[in-house]
Amino acid sequence: MNYMTELGIWEISVLALLREAPMHPYEMQRLLRLRHKDEILVLKRGSLYHAIHRLMTGGLIAVKTRERDGKRPERTTYEITFSGLEAFAETLRKIVAIPRHVSSEFMAAMSFLIHLKPAEAILYLEQRARNLNAEVRDRASGLADASPAVLRVNLIESEYLLVMLKAELAWVQGIKKEIQAGKLTWDLKAIFRDAKAHRKNTVNKRKKQ
Repeated sequence: MNYMTELGIWEISVLALLREAPMHPYEMQRLLRLRHKDEILVLKRGSLYHAIHRLMTGGLIAVKTRERDGKRPERTTYEITFSGLEAFAETLRKIVAIPRHVSSEFMAAMSFLIHLKPAEAILYLEQRARNLNAEVRDRASGLADASPAVLRVNLIESEYLLVMLKAELAWVQGIKKEIQAGKLTWDLKAIFRDAKAHRKNTVNKRKKQ
């Protein structure tokens, strides 16, 4: 079974928590917030319970106990299975070792940058740089506040995210400067003319074959 493609970040997070100890969903959410995992996860109850359902269906976790306290809803405590331990370890090793080039909305937008005029591109790249700069400040502040309370290894993903944000900020600022200096420029009409000519040449070659 290829766990790397089948297990998402929510499933991995649940397995990591249950590897520590059996626990119920409320405790999982509490620990995720306490450990600042909300920086990589959108902490919605639906996402957590969907992950639990998937793991239960796959036999990677199991119900340990079900308890009811008075009129409160039944509370289910889950535990990781042997298969879950194997899947978690295998998935984690592969994700750490093998780079995966995951496309992003921004990457897709940059591939269509020619549809903006260079002056427009400069304007919106400047706006993105300001937003990135604000996010870098906020996350650096959050990391500094959390560091005295927990071990560095518990915040390593926050460090990674901060480094990636800084790298993107530097890249965006660099591209903006190149456009401003005229080192990177484009003419959409000329691009369309060239594309049309290329399509025409391709059709003519096929007809001759």
